[in-house]
Amino acid sequence: MINSPRLTPLPRLVAAALLAGNMNATSEQLSPDARSVQHYDVRVIAKKSFDRDNFVQGLEFDGDRLLVSSGLYGESIIKAYDWPELALRNEQHLPRQLFAEGLTRIGSSIYLLTWRAQRLLILNAKTFALEGSAVLPGEGWGATSDSGRLFWSDGSSKIRSIDVEAGGAIDTINVTLLGKPLTRLNELEWIDGDIWANIWQQDEIAIIDPATGVVRGIIHLNDLLDDNDRQPDTDVLNGIAMHAPTGDIWVTGKRWPWLYKITLKSR
Repeated sequence: MINSPRLTPLPRLVAAALLAGNMNATSEQLSPDARSVQHYDVRVIAKKSFDRDNFVQGLEFDGDRLLVSSGLYGESIIKAYDWPELALRNEQHLPRQLFAEGLTRIGSSIYLLTWRAQRLLILNAKTFALEGSAVLPGEGWGATSDSGRLFWSDGSSKIRSIDVEAGGAIDTINVTLLGKPLTRLNELEWIDGDIWANIWQQDEIAIIDPATGVVRGIIHLNDLLDDNDRQPDTDVLNGIAMHAPTGDIWVTGKRWPWLYKITLKSR
């Protein structure tokens, strides 16, 4: 278990920006008639049995591994599964006072959000050993990355980002759907230049243009999980991961027994 209270900081520029919460807006709201939204249904191509003990907060492929962060106080854990066998390769429990949220790999490290503790944990990507931490300017929900840049959500309509190597100010993307803020953005995934975001407590994924924050698509995943597979502790849809070598997109939920490979169908 990660149990050391003494944490090595992030590179100084990054840590300073996170502590200060210095946020520069990178998107502007547009009038509702300035854009349209494409709606999609999904077709399930395949599904794989998955450990329903995972209260999934983060889901990401890392080479031949599937990384999963599972939340709840006293139960938070990060796991690596062999892909595609889904045999458990490695795991690391978090201290009881931390609630694990989204995760993403950048370079040789995994960046793991925590919920209300306002702590970003930096773990060794292979061993999950704690390498450092920084203070977040709010809650942590979902995380993704592209080209060394960390993106994260906090349950609001904002997605924040920072270059973890170069440091500098935190940028903020103001996410809008038809001109209005889209809140409850949760787990994130970078897919083909867009950010896909689970919308908490809805069976929907928003496709977001990271340059403008405009939602250009909504994916509807109603009735993805069969009623017969639901148990009293089954929770919401959450978890998006693209397998880069194949382009396959997999989704799941909190304490769901399946991973689903999906393709989109325009409505």
